[in-house]
Amino acid sequence: MPEGPSIVILKEAVQPFKGEKVIYAGGNTQKLDPARIENQTVTDFKSWGKHFLICFPDFTVRIHFMLFGSYRINEHKETPARLSLQFQHGELNFYACSVQLIERPLDEVYDWSADVMNEQWDAQKALQKLRKKPDMLVCDALLNQDIFAGVGNIIKNEVLFRIRVHPESKTGKLPEEKLQELVTEAVTYSFEFLYWKKEFTLRKHWLAHTKTICPRDHVPFHKAYLGRTHRRSFFCTICQQLYI
Repeated sequence: MPEGPSIVILKEAVQPFKGEKVIYAGGNTQKLDPARIENQTVTDFKSWGKHFLICFPDFTVRIHFMLFGSYRINEHKETPARLSLQFQHGELNFYACSVQLIERPLDEVYDWSADVMNEQWDAQKALQKLRKKPDMLVCDALLNQDIFAGVGNIIKNEVLFRIRVHPESKTGKLPEEKLQELVTEAVTYSFEFLYWKKEFTLRKHWLAHTKTICPRDHVPFHKAYLGRTHRRSFFCTICQQLYI
């Protein structure tokens, strides 16, 4: 599943289509009639967490790539597209994703201050939300899109390793400085993820995610499917403290 930084990269890549009219729309999506998009002009491209947003004058098309979604710019795959947009100077094709029509103003739908990569990100609001959920496991807290929109499993594992916190720790048991460190590193690592992703070196910088040996203690990492989401966690029981 693409995480927030990957959606930002997509948003930047499609900027040449901003202001362009859709001359043809198709695809096998059942959530909207592609014909409604035809002859509509793209007013903007936005992102919120893992959501990619294609804005038109009276509505927005939301793309969520789920676990196996993908896209192609100015090219296409042999498999049928979930949504295909043709422009005079190119095309966008989306595959195996969720497509949804949003007819309300986006400011009513999205809390921009919850997006770790948005300029309106508010760390204090994130801290307040965490304090209201003292029994939530930190592995779940980092994946909670209402608190950390855009954070995915890679960022979760790397942040917890950086701040030396066991993924099954409860947010309410973290010392205040650790709680603040959690919030700070979620944003810091997301932007580092973006930088490394652009230079195609992201995997080289992983310290915990999918790794087998802790680089600090040189002992085997534990791998477990933890929390409500049952997503993979890679952690060291020596250097990552459990707060319960």
